Amino acid sequence: MALGRSKEKARQHAWYKHVDFHEIDLLGNSSGFMPLPGSRLMHLAWSDLTDFRSLSHLETSLPSNYRFIKHMVEHGVQTVLVAGTCLEYGHLCGPIRPETDPQPVLPYAAAKNMLHQQLQHLQHQQNFLLKWVRLFYMYGSGQNPRSVLAQLDAAIDRGDSTFRMSGGEQLRDYLPVEDVAAGLVKQLESPGQGPSHVCSSTPISIRRLVEERIRQHGVKMELELGYYPYPDYEPMAFWGANNKE
Repeated sequence: MALGRSKEKARQHAWYKHVDFHEIDLLGNSSGFMPLPGSRLMHLAWSDLTDFRSLSHLETSLPSNYRFIKHMVEHGVQTVLVAGTCLEYGHLCGPIRPETDPQPVLPYAAAKNMLHQQLQHLQHQQNFLLKWVRLFYMYGSGQNPRSVLAQLDAAIDRGDSTFRMSGGEQLRDYLPVEDVAAGLVKQLESPGQGPSHVCSSTPISIRRLVEERIRQHGVKMELELGYYPYPDYEPMAFWGANNKE
């Protein structure tokens, strides 16, 4: 069963015919949907992901998503998996484990962290398992067109001879979106609860990531390094680690 904002948009995907789709807008009144007793919820919804600094994350997305999840557990959902974000860790550097205390600096990250805390408090009133899975960076079909690899692919498709980017020395944790999806399913089906990561646990520089992508396409392209400044809301080097590492 899948829930989404637009049935028309969902019909464009190959998976649509394989699911029971329900059109729900979390920013409106979604309380009419009734889950099956004992079901599990994988919650991936969020808005305004093109602007991490927007106050809408705190003022609109946080309360609407909390209301929806609360409604679901009040009506029979027994397991809730929510996609968190590595940005909850703020300016922390190096390998970061799931049990590390978040230090968010962006409204988006703060709203995600607050949702986690609200759901932990809700567990004192409702009996359900809560899996908070922080995602790091991903690439592949459906990626944000403003992400570095999406912009690079567009430049390659246009036949550009140069690509403008930052200095590229940031170390990040990247996974193909298919691996992220598989990791989420594995977390949903695993026993236990609490915070966890879906990550590669292997840092890679943005420059190397871009250079490898160019080689994969078999094209010649010069990098205009240092054209864009480094983001001020991320540390220069951080990547995911899991509890056993």
